[in-house]
Amino acid sequence: MKPRAPDPTEGGPTVINGKPTRAGFDRYSVIRWVAVMLVVGFAVRALVANWSEFWRTLADIPWSSSGLSLLALVASIGVSTYGWHVLIDGLGPPVGFRRGARINLVGALGKYVPGSLWAYLLQAELGRKAGLSRARVFTGSFVQFGIGLIAAAQLAMLAGPQWWLLATIPAVGVLHPRVLTWITARALKLLRRPPLERAFSGLRVGTAFGAALVAWSLQGVHLWLLTGSAGLLPCIGAMALAMTAGSVAFLLPSGAGVREAVLVAMLTANGISAGKALAFALASRVMFTVADLLTALAATGARWRSRPGEPLAGTAPSPG
Repeated sequence: MKPRAPDPTEGGPTVINGKPTRAGFDRYSVIRWVAVMLVVGFAVRALVANWSEFWRTLADIPWSSSGLSLLALVASIGVSTYGWHVLIDGLGPPVGFRRGARINLVGALGKYVPGSLWAYLLQAELGRKAGLSRARVFTGSFVQFGIGLIAAAQLAMLAGPQWWLLATIPAVGVLHPRVLTWITARALKLLRRPPLERAFSGLRVGTAFGAALVAWSLQGVHLWLLTGSAGLLPCIGAMALAMTAGSVAFLLPSGAGVREAVLVAMLTANGISAGKALAFALASRVMFTVADLLTALAATGARWRSRPGEPLAGTAPSPG
């Protein structure tokens, strides 16, 4: 049997003549794991910093409401991950949801490092480790980010002020597959990255947009259950607006400060005192961090690669 040449995108032992051999020192693997530990450390730091305020706020909330609130966040992350997976699968051979979830969720912890671009860089590197090109993962993540912003802008109208948010409606036109493909292709050319292998399909873009709407709405349900007094629709709009503002403030770790300022303003406009609004905003941030860590931990159970002879997907293809 002819020996199999080592694959630089794979980790672990190389198999030659059916026997595993120990791979040489891979400095990129060391850097990758140091980066993962770094972003996890920042996430835990954010959790510890707000822990006391979180428990003081949670003491006044029924356990059933706080538990359902956290569950709504976990569900929103799962739906968002599915939207990301659909886009990534549309850019090349099917990835498989478990593998994609690991890349997306573990890489997303990079947002806790100052400068949220770390999340996209880490996702791209983890994708390369799983056998995907960095350009494919980076492109899919940024396209999902843009789709998410457009979806959030529409939901933000539930919180107002509608007079300026109405101006975001034409942005939905960007979601037309031909327009989105053209914009993405030009951006890749400008960045001197490899061109798209496939054009975006209407079904995949529509699915990603729908997933973004559902994910934002579930985050609004989280806030509604947490406060117990604000209306559901205003909470959905407030959460979409706050998360969008935090995403745009990419130099701050996970939009720290900006998200809370918007939430406090929205909640006080709905009759909640400034002190309680701030407490709810801080409790929400801690619950987001807990949900991010829980889903990333769950995703680490997924395998990086298929078994020998198994196609890259390992699961049924997504629609599109």
